[in-house]
Amino acid sequence: MPYRADSLGLSGHVTTLLLELIHDRLGLHYTASESDNLADRLAPLVVSRGLASFLDYYYQLKYSPADDDWLNVMDALSIQETYLWREIDQLRTVVDYLVPHLAAAYRGSPLRIWSAACATGEEPLTIAMLLAEAGWFARAPIEIAATDASPSAIARARTGVYGRRSFRNLPEALRDKYFVPQGDRWAVTPELKQRVSYDIVNLMDDSDVRRHAAVPVVVCRNVFIYFSDTSIRRVLSAFEQAMPSPAFLCVGVSESLLRRTSTFELEEIGGAFVYVKGAPSEPSRAWARGIETTS
Repeated sequence: MPYRADSLGLSGHVTTLLLELIHDRLGLHYTASESDNLADRLAPLVVSRGLASFLDYYYQLKYSPADDDWLNVMDALSIQETYLWREIDQLRTVVDYLVPHLAAAYRGSPLRIWSAACATGEEPLTIAMLLAEAGWFARAPIEIAATDASPSAIARARTGVYGRRSFRNLPEALRDKYFVPQGDRWAVTPELKQRVSYDIVNLMDDSDVRRHAAVPVVVCRNVFIYFSDTSIRRVLSAFEQAMPSPAFLCVGVSESLLRRTSTFELEEIGGAFVYVKGAPSEPSRAWARGIETTS
């Protein structure tokens, strides 16, 4: 059915209502100047629901959403830009400096790592490759959970088949070791694929977060750049309450939690920056030095 976004009545008033509702439910922050982009992304959903206007869609989302309405919104607004071996120095710190000491501390109990906002799954697979290359799966029970708020992103992650852009940073030898050709794409090997479990998680839903955040390592990178300060603080509060002590939080290189949390202290460990929960600043730095000295 043909449609025009500008025929669905996205006025300034309706824009404000939708932006506030999306911000409250998904954490995503849009300005009024981005309303055209928002309209283009949401218009197909308005039409597919058989509604005549964005205002009708707003009322649908706010007062009587169907089970998949908000999942469809998340799919429509999701930006799934990621690739294998992205910002690799920080992930090397997790595997080379944090995992050895955490595995010893957990003494045979599962060591869990959560890749939050994983998009189509390249990040958790990168973590799994690093762990496999270091021989950790043979030495300790390590579990990787990967989540995203977009059902379509998680479906693609579970499939584990990637195009050329996903491999632009991955060394060719690792591609050949952990992926098999599938036409003009590459599929992750079953051995690596089984190392990651996937789930749909909205970071603005405290019950969703609690299912996964009681872990010593959370990798939540390049999602806070799309959140408002209020949304970031809300997610951090959930992390703070659920994560044990000590625990480590990795965010993207362009993201900062300074002045947004007093629970996590920024530390340089193994040449990369990580937020540490569980110690005042100086003892936390001593912990970091101990990791660097004894690994």
